[in-house]
Amino acid sequence: MVFGQVVIGPPGSGKTTYCNGMSQFLNLIGRKVAVINLDPANDSLPYECAVNIEDLVKLSDVMVEHSLGPNGGLVYCMDYLEKNIDWLQAKLEPLLKDHYLLFDFPGQVELFFLHSNAKNVIMKLIKKLNLRLTAVHLVDAHLCSDPGKYISALLLSLSTMLHLELPHINVLSKIDLIESYGRLAFNLDFYTDVQDLSYLQYHLDQDPRSAKHRKLTKELCEVIENFGLVNFTTLDIQDKESVGNLVKLIDKSNGYIFAGIEASAIEFSKIAVGPLDWDYYRYPCFLWCLF
Repeated sequence: MVFGQVVIGPPGSGKTTYCNGMSQFLNLIGRKVAVINLDPANDSLPYECAVNIEDLVKLSDVMVEHSLGPNGGLVYCMDYLEKNIDWLQAKLEPLLKDHYLLFDFPGQVELFFLHSNAKNVIMKLIKKLNLRLTAVHLVDAHLCSDPGKYISALLLSLSTMLHLELPHINVLSKIDLIESYGRLAFNLDFYTDVQDLSYLQYHLDQDPRSAKHRKLTKELCEVIENFGLVNFTTLDIQDKESVGNLVKLIDKSNGYIFAGIEASAIEFSKIAVGPLDWDYYRYPCFLWCLF
C-alpha cells in the first residue's frame, strides 16, 4: 500500500512551492519522497522530480502542432496522459516499494471540476497501483480579503470535492501574507470554519457590482452551507509547525497513520477519533531552502 498527495489548486496558489517544501519536510522526518510533475506547463521546477510529464508530452509542442491555446493545450495533455496511463504506471512502479508520492498537477481548475480526464488518471492509478491518496486543494489566502472572491473559492472547493471523490483537504496557502492585503472583515476562524455566510452579504452590498447580484449570491451561499462539506486549514509553507499540522491531517485522511498497525477495529477507531498529537519534530535541525 502506497500513500501520497494529489496537489491541486488555481494558478498562483503555490502548488509547486508546496511540493518543494512538503518534500523537504517529509524527508527530514524520515520518509522517502518522490515528486511527480504532471503539469506540462511547469518548465521551471525548484524540486527534483522522479517523473516528469514533459518526457511524454510538452504543452508548447501541443499548442504549436494543434493550434491550441494554453487552456485547450492542457486539456489535450491530460487527455493524452490518460490514453498513455501505462507510461505513467511503468514510471511509478519502481517507486512503490518505499516512497511517499506527491503529484503536482496543473493549475487549470476546469480539469478538476468539469473535465474527467485528470480524475480518470487518478482513479486508474489508485486501482492499478493500490494507492491511498488525499487531494490537497490550495487556495490563496488573500481571497479572504474580498467577500466575492472568497465565495468563488468556496464554490470551486465544493465542486472539486464532489468531482474528484477523494479524501480532501482544503488549504488557505500563503497565510503568512494575509495581513498584507488589508484587514479582514471577520476573524480568521470565520473563513476557515466557513461559518454563517449571510454575514458576508453586508460587505458584498458595499460593492455596486455585487449588490445587483444579491439574490444569486444568497442562493449560492445556501448551496455551500447546505452541503456542509467545505472548511479550510491554514498553511505557511516556511513554518515547520504549520506544515507538520497539515501533514497530520493528511496522514489521518488517507490512512497513513494506520500503516503497519495490527490491531482490532476498536483500536483503529480510537486512533481515528484521537487527537493529532504525535511528534514530527524529533529533528532539532530544520533548514529551509525553498528559493
